[in-house]
Amino acid sequence: MASGGEVKLFGMWASPAVRRVEWALKLKGIEYEYIEEDISNKSKDLVKYNPINKQVPVLLHNGKPIIESLVIIEYIDEVWKHNPILPKDPYERAMARFWATYSEDKCRGAVREVFFAEGEKRVKAIKCLEETLRALDEELKGKKFFGGENIGFSDLVLGWMAFWLGVSEEVASFEVLDPKKFPWFTSWIDNFLKVPVIKENLPPRDKTVEFFHSYRRLHLAAPKC
Repeated sequence: MASGGEVKLFGMWASPAVRRVEWALKLKGIEYEYIEEDISNKSKDLVKYNPINKQVPVLLHNGKPIIESLVIIEYIDEVWKHNPILPKDPYERAMARFWATYSEDKCRGAVREVFFAEGEKRVKAIKCLEETLRALDEELKGKKFFGGENIGFSDLVLGWMAFWLGVSEEVASFEVLDPKKFPWFTSWIDNFLKVPVIKENLPPRDKTVEFFHSYRRLHLAAPKC
């Protein structure tokens, strides 16, 4: 059977993209071997299985590599049919993919801009980030999760914001997660982080804050071309 056989996940503990794949595997109850990568000294296997960009996550299923976290989650959902992640309804599936794309195209860039910006650039960057959060807040109005009562594809993809956005606020000394401005989005964060599969598969917060402090310092100290 296609769903049988060996499953391995090449990852890095602090990576939100890796965690979302782990959440999907855990939701499905799929047994897998986790292989931690040192991104500064990538293994031969990582380079072999992802020669395109040499990044994590990489899912290895029966010796065949799948790369890019969103693609991996859809693959997992197609191969292991139980506990579906994407909705069956075509319109709802399209909307789930839309918000996943919105996360990757808009939210990640907006958070990154604020995380590294300083002075006037930061003020403008925060306004842009708040616009993306406003859109998410409006979509979540009256809902526990993006798909309703249970977490699904959009929640897994946007799940990095539930944990790593708060980490980013602490590391870079800014604040956007205001329950008064974004009541539905902040409520979603609370609901998402209470789900056992999510709560039990988050990196240690202190260690994550320390890691991103170092990451930010290195970025700001790097010479600009």
